[in-house]
Amino acid sequence: MRRCHLQYYSAIPRSALALTGLLILLFFLFRPAFVGAEELDVNATKVVRVAYVEFPPMTFRNALGEPAGEFVDITRKVAAEAGYELEFIYLPVARTYLYLQNGTVDLWLGLTGTPALRDDVLESWISPIPVELSAWYREGTASLDHMDQLHGQTVILIGGYTYGGLRSWLEDQADIRVTEAPNHRSAVDMLKRKRGDYLLDYRQPVREALTQPSDVIVQEAELRTRNTAWLFSLASPRASILREAFDDAYYRLAERGEVPSVRRLEKTFVIPGFPEEYR
Repeated sequence: MRRCHLQYYSAIPRSALALTGLLILLFFLFRPAFVGAEELDVNATKVVRVAYVEFPPMTFRNALGEPAGEFVDITRKVAAEAGYELEFIYLPVARTYLYLQNGTVDLWLGLTGTPALRDDVLESWISPIPVELSAWYREGTASLDHMDQLHGQTVILIGGYTYGGLRSWLEDQADIRVTEAPNHRSAVDMLKRKRGDYLLDYRQPVREALTQPSDVIVQEAELRTRNTAWLFSLASPRASILREAFDDAYYRLAERGEVPSVRRLEKTFVIPGFPEEYR
């Protein structure tokens, strides 16, 4: 057998043996580069693409064009604790929904119970901040105490906002006229100019927008409370992994007092007459 092996190897041309040796040498010479590329791919999975919208003071783009706001700051802390890097993408609401549905972004700093995203996202168990939806009206207009009062009125909404599905209900009412404003400040100005009887908008951004002395005529009545959350795209294979990582990181930070205490999600406030299907 030994003689047969010697005869076999002696039959291989020296040029082939030389080529084989060269290939082996090149493999070991460039192996560190291949390993580095693998490590780069692993590191790339630590980058999380985050959608955020204009929702001051929770999330907004500041004068430098950078993401800012209370929810943004909390998310940065949570991601760092969980070992992830963030890539923020500023988007209008409608495009945010699309990017979550097709997996262009990994998550959105949004609100729970968004009907349009029911089958497209995993919501975090943690809700860092409550958000109040209010009806804003001028002095001299009756405060909104029941949803029936909106019938026969003109209601101002923010363009692109679904209000947890409430927009659809309003648009389906034959005796409620819906008009739109492009942003929160414009909406307040429309209300003051009597281009609508009520403005439905979230408390935090409207209070941020009330900066002019004449804004004192704008009054508020609470409609419902909603909860912020991280909404993870189900189009991403990492959705459940990211949710667990973010929730666990938040618990650790809360125990150290570095983020708000963990909130118990109880039944939220809803004004009488609010459509049952959108509560």
